[in-house]
Amino acid sequence: MIVKKQLLAIKNHKMPKAKLFLVILFLSLPSYADTITGKVIGIADGDTITVLEGKTQHKIRLNAIDAPESRQDFGNASKKSLSEICFGRPAEVVVQGTDDYGRSIGEVSCQAADGSWVSANTHQVRTGMAWVYRQYSNDAELIRLEELARSQSLGLWSQPSPTPPWDFRHGGSKATQKAAAVVQTVTTSSTSFTCAGKRFCKQMTSCEEAKFYLRTCGVYRLDRDGDGIPCESIC
Repeated sequence: MIVKKQLLAIKNHKMPKAKLFLVILFLSLPSYADTITGKVIGIADGDTITVLEGKTQHKIRLNAIDAPESRQDFGNASKKSLSEICFGRPAEVVVQGTDDYGRSIGEVSCQAADGSWVSANTHQVRTGMAWVYRQYSNDAELIRLEELARSQSLGLWSQPSPTPPWDFRHGGSKATQKAAAVVQTVTTSSTSFTCAGKRFCKQMTSCEEAKFYLRTCGVYRLDRDGDGIPCESIC
C-alpha cells in the first residue's frame, strides 16, 4: 500500500511522468513478505484459520498443503489436529500471496503453552492430517515428511486408498473413500472407543460407538442422509 509520505517524496522529485507512473505502480503492488501477528480465533478446517490482528480478522489458507474436506474421512480429525496446536494461541503468518477467495496464503506458526513455536503447515503433513499440495508446492522437506507419514500409516494414510481433496472437490466419489485408524482414543462415558478401521453400520456395536465414528473419526458414510444421526437402524 502506498502511504502519503511515499507519494509526497515521489512528487517532490523531478522525473519524467512515465517513470513516475512506473514507480507508483511498483509501490502499489501487494507485498507478499508481509507478516500477520495475532491470535487464532477460528479453525474452518485442517488448512484454514482466522487470525485476529488488532481489530482486523484475517482468513488464512495454510501454504503448500491441502487437508481433507469436511465431508471427507479424516476431515474432522484434521480440523481437530490443527485446532489443538493453534486455536486460541498467538500466531505468526508469513504471507505468500492470496487465493481466488481473497484469503491470505501463508506459513503459519503457532505458539505453544511452553513458549515454543510450531509450524502448523509442517505439523499437519507430519502427522498425516494433510497432503502436500503438489500443484502449488515441490517443497522437498514437506514431501519427505508426507512420505514418512505414509510409511508409518499415520492419520489419513492409515486408509488403504485415501482420496486427495483436490480430486474429491472435482467429483471424487465419497463412496470409494475408506476410514481407518487415527492415533487417538477418546473416552465417552464409561466406554473407550478408538478410530480403528470400522466404516460400516454393521460393524458398530452400539449407537454410542456409531456417533463416535461419525463425529470424532469423520466416517461420514455412517450418516447417508446427512441429518447428523448415524446408523439409524440402531440410533
